[in-house]
Amino acid sequence: MRDLYHEELDGLSDKLVEMTRLVRSAMARAVTALLDADLRLSEEVISADEHVNKIDAEIEETVFDLMARQQPVAGDLRTLITALRMSGDLERMGDLAVHIAKTARRRHPEPAVPPELQATVLEMGQIAERMIAKTGSVIAARDVEMGLELDEDDNAMDRLHRKLFDVLLSPKWKHGVEPAVDITLAGRYFERFADHAVHVAENVVYMVTGQRPAEIVDS
Repeated sequence: MRDLYHEELDGLSDKLVEMTRLVRSAMARAVTALLDADLRLSEEVISADEHVNKIDAEIEETVFDLMARQQPVAGDLRTLITALRMSGDLERMGDLAVHIAKTARRRHPEPAVPPELQATVLEMGQIAERMIAKTGSVIAARDVEMGLELDEDDNAMDRLHRKLFDVLLSPKWKHGVEPAVDITLAGRYFERFADHAVHVAENVVYMVTGQRPAEIVDS
């Protein structure tokens, strides 16, 4: 029975890693759709989100079932609680990729991103992909050191987010209000995506060490 219990715990990690893979694919396609005004890709991202939601629901069901049957304590309890939190963050990251795809769909057949911001948005997408890829590695390997690194990627995303606003607020902006709103929202989606990746990594650190990242850095 205990072997089955630990197999179920390990299965949670496998499902979380699968969620990171799906979310990474969603973000990559959403960014391409946004930059290329690709309606087909937008629709693919939107419809594929159902799979992410399904895994999130499965993780929640498993966690509650194990807590009821096994009454876990100490490290096992931390594993279950953090799995629930991480699943929620990853589900919301999938939703943010969908929001980006919907922005592309709403503006189709015109591109949602004007030429002078294409490079910045592309870089934001690349950072988002890098962060979710690292997140998957952190979960799979329970890599505390890599988990602590995601703050730097988040800082890079925040810098690009501010750069977007510099362009939008410039007197040289000539694309009107509606594109400015789209870019503002897209920038916020990228910024929140990065924040959720950091939250996932922080929960892995807590799961492994029993400490919050700030406690480790300060010690």
